[in-house]
Amino acid sequence: MTTDTSNEAAAGTMGYSAEFLGQPVAPPTINDALLDDAVRLDGSEIIPYTHFSLALSKSRRFARWVAWNIDGGTLKKINRSGIPFVKDPRIPADFQNGDELYNANRLDRGHLARRADLLWGPLPEAKRANTDSFFFTNITPQMDDFNQSSKDGVWGRLEDAVFADVDVQDLKVSAFGGPVFHDDDRVYRGTRLPREYWKVLAYVEQGQFKSHAFLLTQNLNALEAIDLDEFRTFQITMAELEERTHLQFADALHTADAFRAASTSGDREPLNSVGDIRW
Repeated sequence: MTTDTSNEAAAGTMGYSAEFLGQPVAPPTINDALLDDAVRLDGSEIIPYTHFSLALSKSRRFARWVAWNIDGGTLKKINRSGIPFVKDPRIPADFQNGDELYNANRLDRGHLARRADLLWGPLPEAKRANTDSFFFTNITPQMDDFNQSSKDGVWGRLEDAVFADVDVQDLKVSAFGGPVFHDDDRVYRGTRLPREYWKVLAYVEQGQFKSHAFLLTQNLNALEAIDLDEFRTFQITMAELEERTHLQFADALHTADAFRAASTSGDREPLNSVGDIRW
């Protein structure tokens, strides 16, 4: 398939692979109290695309979580020219935020599963992943000065930092991410805009499975006046992440949490650079 205009639904794709790292790492699960809010496709709340899967909230019309695999050894460079952002036709349009949220303002269409992370494998497969990444189910609103690649600081460099600073076995990483939903998130054009985001990176280093959790706090109090200082990235524990997101993560991620022994009391210092990450 070409990568120009169609964004056909990714029916039949395998999505996120739990066995990608050589040991089972299941995607997050949603608390029982939130299951009725999950969009179901063919009876499952897990919606697959090429190299990633996600769970979608009916009420918020954004993904609660996205899980994706990164094969650093076969990554391709593919441009994004001509690929539109579109709603997934497999899913009712009423459960997806689309262009109506992003037109004529400073909100960027921000990828949850990073586009560059998905472009691996045989070229036709990588091209399909490139196209799939533009479904609105993988998109959340982010302020333009946060999302632009020249300004996104630590948050936008987390995956790159793993490959730069860690001896990643087989150059393979599994990643998970999504917004944090709060009841008091600001309502804009009838949609509550997430003000926090989270991400988990998992990989094997010298035979040891490791995981790391991060939180981005995004202040959306003023759409017309906001700058980079409003966005800070923190390293947190998997337990903290579960409490914040109302998701359950695989036991393997908890056991491998490199930050779990750190003190969680008092003020948490933000990461000023990728050099501050405790790998």
